[in-house]
Amino acid sequence: MSEPLAAKIRPKNLDEFVGQEHLTGSGKPLRVAIEKKHLFSFVLWGPPGSGKTTLARIYAKSLNAELYELSAVSAGKDDIRKIVAQNTLTPKLLFLDEIHRFNKAQQDFLLPYVESGELTLIGATTENPSFEVISPLLSRCRVFVLNAHSEKEMGKIIRRAVPKIKKDALEWLVRMADGDARQALSVIEATEELYGAITVENLKNAVQSKFLRYDKKGEEHYNVISAFIKSMRAGQRDAAMYYLARMLDAGEDPKFIARRMVIFASEDIGLAQPTALVVANEVFQAVDTIGLPEAAINLAHGVAYLAGSKKDRSAYNALQMAMSDVKNFGSLPVPLKIRNAPTKLMKDLEYGKGYEKYPSIGLGQATESYMPEKLKNKKYFS
Repeated sequence: MSEPLAAKIRPKNLDEFVGQEHLTGSGKPLRVAIEKKHLFSFVLWGPPGSGKTTLARIYAKSLNAELYELSAVSAGKDDIRKIVAQNTLTPKLLFLDEIHRFNKAQQDFLLPYVESGELTLIGATTENPSFEVISPLLSRCRVFVLNAHSEKEMGKIIRRAVPKIKKDALEWLVRMADGDARQALSVIEATEELYGAITVENLKNAVQSKFLRYDKKGEEHYNVISAFIKSMRAGQRDAAMYYLARMLDAGEDPKFIARRMVIFASEDIGLAQPTALVVANEVFQAVDTIGLPEAAINLAHGVAYLAGSKKDRSAYNALQMAMSDVKNFGSLPVPLKIRNAPTKLMKDLEYGKGYEKYPSIGLGQATESYMPEKLKNKKYFS
């Protein structure tokens, strides 16, 4: 059986590694750890194809450590026990891919081995570890955030795989992969197997063939979750329910779906029906407590409710505009009238002077702008 393309061109050291300069550049934390052979547990949080597995292997090689690779999707406590039971003279590094798929009980089981140093953990996740990794375990790990590869970085990786690739094929691949190096390499490999030549037409045909089925790490994963959200946004309950079924049938993490529903409740429904956030949160809690298969019913209930709710993005849009002003104008002075005045000096400086807790014209109806002077006429809500 021939070696996969991704394995053939996988970097063996940081000098060959492309991207994540904020972690691997000169003087940056992962490079320093690798060069000085620092042994510690950490979590790599980033999108698919951003180099998590490669960095774990480079790190393990630098320490001459024994690296054990498991996927949390299929691994369990027995796999951990077998690794701990191994007699080695070198440190044991456990690379746990998709660590967010380990449930609380499994993470609790892993914790004492990490605490004692019997295992050094390298977790990899596409999900926010603050939500998915138990606090005691996360507190014993540093978290490194990886970014999707830039177009320039993707070009370097693709050219390493296909040095003589034509410009139009390269540009199409870069756009299609959207920062996911693994996806680009998978499509190249499928195209070479099916058609030989790497052309735009052959690449398109290979993508249709390769990603016909839902792939939790591939393009179709993002296509289906996008269709799911857009169907709810459009109020199309039937379509939203279909895409929910697609994800559940493919083995998608139900908490991934529920988390997107919580975001949707505030971003897209917002002020039109504030109880939507309450419902979405309860769905998430039910999914977390009950688990599949029964939690599918909770998800269906939530989807029907959210899709049928009125939509109002004004709060979300207002936040985006406010964030833009903060970025553009920096920390503008807060008007003296609404500043906190806990000391006499501050009162002498007229902090809080003239402020009325309940303006005479009615509760919460003050006509004077409380915005910084530079933005006093700015409106985020129409």
